[in-house]
Amino acid sequence: MAAIICMLRGVNVGGHNKIKMEVLRSLCESLKCEKPQTYVQSGNVVFASREKNLKSLATKIEDAIEKELGFRPPVMLRTAAEMNEVIARNPFAHRKGIDPAKLAVVFLADKLMADQRKQLETIKVGPEETKAFARELYIYFPDGMGPSKLPAAMERVLKKTGTARNWNTVTKMMEMVNLLGMS
Repeated sequence: MAAIICMLRGVNVGGHNKIKMEVLRSLCESLKCEKPQTYVQSGNVVFASREKNLKSLATKIEDAIEKELGFRPPVMLRTAAEMNEVIARNPFAHRKGIDPAKLAVVFLADKLMADQRKQLETIKVGPEETKAFARELYIYFPDGMGPSKLPAAMERVLKKTGTARNWNTVTKMMEMVNLLGMS
């Protein structure tokens, strides 16, 4: 049984696409996901699953939410091993003065092409720095994410579904996996 980190895009933001975390845990249990635990109200849940096909599992979770709540948020899944790689690959890890609350990882549903990665890294609309990998983007927002124009500029290049989590959330979800004794 593998540990899975599940991240929903665009839930509980500005009063839209509301989902209570106990409902999310219950939906995961109904899909035979074991030990579901949520973190904050933005659609983060870790659980154990025997499902090997993560695309299929993401679709099942999206279907269940749509059936139960009437909206369909995109779902990004990573195994514990993949999340450990995300943490180990952090291109900002050894830089002094990086505020983890201002470092975001954008988790993508599908891989980026090499030309997209290069294009994303060269967008300059402010002081942000972007490092692009196959299914994740690391973005440092020195002035915070709120005022940044970068997300809108990136959407024009991405044309893929993704969801961002700040570094504190990324590491906390991995801690949850470890505390639950999942692997």
